[in-house]
Order: sequence, then C-alpha cells, then structure tokens
Amino acid sequence: MTSGAPGGEPATAWTRRRESYPLVSPGNRSRFHVVVVGTGLAGAGAAAALGELGYRVTALTYHDAPRRAHSVAAQGGINAARARRVDGDSLHRFVVDTVKGGDFRGSEAEAFRLGEESARVIDHFSAIGTPFAREYGGVLSTRSFGGVQVSRTYYSRGQTGQQLQIAGTQALQRQIRAGSVRLHTRHEMLDLIVDDAGCHGVVVRDLVTGRIRAETAHAVVLATGGYGNVFHDSTLAVNSNASAVWRAHQRGALFASPSFVQFHPTALPKDSAWQSKTILMSESLRNDGRIWVPLRAGDDRPPGDIPDSDRDYFLERRYPAYGNLVPRDVASRAITAEIRDGRGVGPRHNSVYLDFRDALVGGGRRRIAERYGNLFDMYSHATGEDPYCVPMRIAPTCHFTMGGLWSDYDLQTSIPGLFVGGECGWAYHGANRLGANSLLSASVDGWFTLPYSVPAHLATRLGDHPPDDDDEVVTTAVARARGRVEALLAVGGSTGPGHFHRELGEILYAGCGVTRTAEGLSTAIDRIRDLRTRFWSDLRVTGTGGHLNQVLELAGRTADYLELAELMCVDALDRDESCGAHFRDEHRTPGGEALRRDDQWRFVSAWGSEGDDRGGPRTFTRHAEPLDFAAVELTTRDYR
Repeated sequence: MTSGAPGGEPATAWTRRRESYPLVSPGNRSRFHVVVVGTGLAGAGAAAALGELGYRVTALTYHDAPRRAHSVAAQGGINAARARRVDGDSLHRFVVDTVKGGDFRGSEAEAFRLGEESARVIDHFSAIGTPFAREYGGVLSTRSFGGVQVSRTYYSRGQTGQQLQIAGTQALQRQIRAGSVRLHTRHEMLDLIVDDAGCHGVVVRDLVTGRIRAETAHAVVLATGGYGNVFHDSTLAVNSNASAVWRAHQRGALFASPSFVQFHPTALPKDSAWQSKTILMSESLRNDGRIWVPLRAGDDRPPGDIPDSDRDYFLERRYPAYGNLVPRDVASRAITAEIRDGRGVGPRHNSVYLDFRDALVGGGRRRIAERYGNLFDMYSHATGEDPYCVPMRIAPTCHFTMGGLWSDYDLQTSIPGLFVGGECGWAYHGANRLGANSLLSASVDGWFTLPYSVPAHLATRLGDHPPDDDDEVVTTAVARARGRVEALLAVGGSTGPGHFHRELGEILYAGCGVTRTAEGLSTAIDRIRDLRTRFWSDLRVTGTGGHLNQVLELAGRTADYLELAELMCVDALDRDESCGAHFRDEHRTPGGEALRRDDQWRFVSAWGSEGDDRGGPRTFTRHAEPLDFAAVELTTRDYR
C-alpha cells in the first residue's frame, strides 16, 4: 500500500497535487451531497468551505451546538511557519521539527503540506475574527512550544482553541443560514453505508428521540476527533469517543498506528479515585514554568520550604538545549520516572511541581496574568490552590492520539468516498505530536485540504445518485445498527458500562501506557479479552432505546473501546522498537532514550480486523506503508 503522494520533491508535492485535481464546475456542485460528521475545527471548516463552494452539505454532531466540540479545549496556541520573528524559522525548519518530533514515523510530504498551508491558516482565522495576541505595535505575537527552538506558536491568551472554534462555528452558521449546509445536532453516527463501490452515507441515531435512520450521500467526511477516552482518565471531554472511526474500521477502513498515544506532561493529577476525567494545563506554561521534584524521595515539606539546593530541575539537567520545552513524550517519560522512583509530590505523591517563582520575580504578576491568566484561574478553581503563590502540580495523562483511520495523501481512507479530517486521521504527527500542531492540522484538513480532495473525488461521480432509503445497502446498514442497540439492551446483566470503561482504563495505563513491555502488553491483551467477555454477559443498560438514554450511549461507546483497546495492544506488541510515545523498555539507548529500529520498522502499520463484535475472538492483519525521508535526514533524536 502507498500514500499516493506525488513523486519528486516533497516540498512541492501539495502544489502539484492541488493543480492536478479534476474540477467540478459551479453549475454541477449542487448535484452532490456530502455528509460531514463532527463540527470541531476540521468538521466545521470542511462543511463551511464545501458549502460556500456550492455543494449540498449535511453536518452532524452529537453536541447540542456545534461550537461545543472538543477543539475548544486546546488552549496554548497554533503553529505557523510564517518566520515573522527572524529567529531562524522557515518552512524547512518546521518540517524538520515536525518529522523529528514524530520520531520519523509520520509522512514527510504531509508535514510539508502542513507547513505550507500554516500561513494561510493564521491569515484566514485572523480575517474571520480570531483575536490573536498582538505586540504593542500591532503585529501578531508568538511564543515557543515543546520540541522547537524558535517562536512560531500564535495564541489567544490561554483559550486559542475556543476562539478558533468560535470563528469556525460562525463561518459554519453563515452557510447554514444561506441554505448550503443542513445541521443536525444531538445525532450520533452508528454505522456506515458501504458496498463494493465505496461509502454511500451514514446511519445515525437521534439522541433525544432514539430514532435510527440513514443519511445517504456521494461522500462522507469523518472529523470526529481522537480516541484517547479509551483510557477512561484523559484530558478529553467525557463525551469524546471512538465509535465513528471504529464503526468505519468494522466496515473495512484500515486503522493506522493505533498504539501511538500521547501522554501530556502538564495535566492535573487525579486527587480522588472518583474523578471522571483529568484536566489539561496548556504546554505553553512550560515557557515560564520550571519543572522540579525534591532531591530526596519522600520529602513532604511544603514546596516553599524546599531550598534550591534540595530541588532537582531534572528536565533542565538532562536536556540543557531544550530544558522544560522538550517534546511531550520525552517530558512525560522523565516525569513518570521521577514519580515511580518515589520523588512524586502532592497528597498522593503522583505529580511533580511546575513552578513560576522565577518568572514572577523576573516579569511580575501582571506579565504572567497577561499570558496565562485564565489558565491560572482554571487551576485555582480545580484545585483550590493559588499558582501565583505555590507551584502547580502536574502529571502525564492520556491526551492525544496520533493514530487513526489510515488515509492516503488526499485524506481518503481505504473505503472510496470516505474521508477523514483532524485527529481521527493519522498522517502528520508520527509517533509524537509537537504542541500546537493539533489545531493546525485540524484547520489545514478542514479548510485547505478536504475542499480540494473531496471535489476531486466527486468529479469522477457526476451522474451517480446516492442510494434510496429502501435500497438493500441502506436497509442492511440500518438493520445492523438497530440490532447492535437491541443487543446492548438485551444483555440483562448487573453491571453498568461505566464500571467496564474504568477497568479498561486501568488495564491500558498499566500495560499500554507511558512505557510498555512485551510481557505487560501480552497480559493486557488477555485481560481485555476477558473484560470484553464479561461486558457482553453482565452489562446492564437501564431504560430503552426509544428516548434519551445516556447509559445506552456509554454502553455502545464502551463496546467499541473494548475492541479498539485490543488492537492498540496488538499493535504495540507487534512494533518491536521504541519510537516517540511508543516506548518499549526492551529498546532504549544507553542514555535511556527511545531506540528506533529503522531497518525493520520504518513504515506505518495499517490494520484490518475481523471477528465477532459481541465479545468473541477477533483477528488482526497488518499492512504496511513504507516511509521515505528525502528532505529530513534520518537521525536519532537528541534534545540535549
């Protein structure tokens, strides 16, 4: 299998591909119907752009309003290779940082597209109302993020994702009012309508009434976010889930690099077992905050009573070139090691300090408040502690998934007519995502890639009509979705789905977490299979399917998590190397860093699976897409 990226110089691949796409004339665009599932940055951008071009678009979201998509939670900023700081940044430097940050397990050609379109993204969002921070003279301000030595991150205080999402939603609402986009809120995708010719639409459930119906189309775009909530404790919104991408996988879409999961180093630790999720503190805080632990294990003195001579600023010690701004996977492993060695702080000794003492002395409270004020407020509200007076406490938590549905250079999956955008895809980030590239990749996909590649697919289908609701391919898909709902309701056990979800998260953190071993992964696979069997024999779903039923929603999502989790562990066990966030203890350098095996594993794993979806055995087949690097030298990452 290949990506289909144009050959030759990767820096010009996107320009050449864009200019070679077949076109749909303005008079024919209204003949085509496109369904977009998800209304975050990628989904709202794709729906608004395609609608403005003249296509008929249906946008679907399980939220009660499109602006509530999880994109609002990305706080720190959005990258762009605009090189306005005159600090050595460039498009090439952006690609080097992105490919190197992903430990050479992402697509170089895709990284060039990401960087090339990044300048347009900033100009676009500035034009449609995003209030980016500015210098005194009016120019847009930037700051640094982990894994880089330049300042390329544009931001809107500590609420960048929220402001981008508001601007994107306003653009979407404009098309809704114009009539080019129909929006259905409180609708969850349950299945795909697929035959040998490709994807012909989706099956959805009205979460309020329980009605299950088909929405047929010429093409479908999935922009449904990442699958990090498979770990239960994550920085994602509680309703974020993996069902849309997993149902697509069940219909034949290959799943790429499922074990590539990022653990964010600056999340809040869990202080109670009953917490339903963790809270993210933006990576931007590492510009001014210094991370440290007491030198002596078990030192429970208040942080203000611990002198510098008894502190270990371990990231600055180990990685002097980057210090506290090393990539997230490097920081998370280092923090986890300190906690496991007994130097964790806080009431449960499960965190480290992020200290702003020196920044407050050097720049004053007003400067810190201007840069991070709402983040400090959020921390204070969540913990009852004042970070202006005492250090924050942080710990690694599941945050972002670099894996997702496999897609080619046009963002089309292995099912013709099914496209992906944003975090539910795989291509840009490799084995570790650099901070502030998430908002960028979602925006590039939604606004500047899918509006080219989807019409190129539609141009080959002029004269085709989506199937009618009574066609066999549609009725089969609807019946399959109804049957799954009925099966969940009929188990009749004694245990709610939340119990199974929480236990699954514990299994994954232990076996497929920040560090992994072959033994731990094998154990996790066995435990997941046992848990899935117990789920389908002891699940209890209260209520019925004919009305609003959040227990039923969670049951369906947990059933999908249980299957996806096994594939994640199978992929992690199969990939017998360390790379980025996939850190196998058996493969580390003498200095303790990730040891890649490029001679054997320089490819993307894209998995197919078959088997029972009601608790029985499943089998997995790995396909491989080779990775070539022409512009970025294949080297060992070194942030010292």
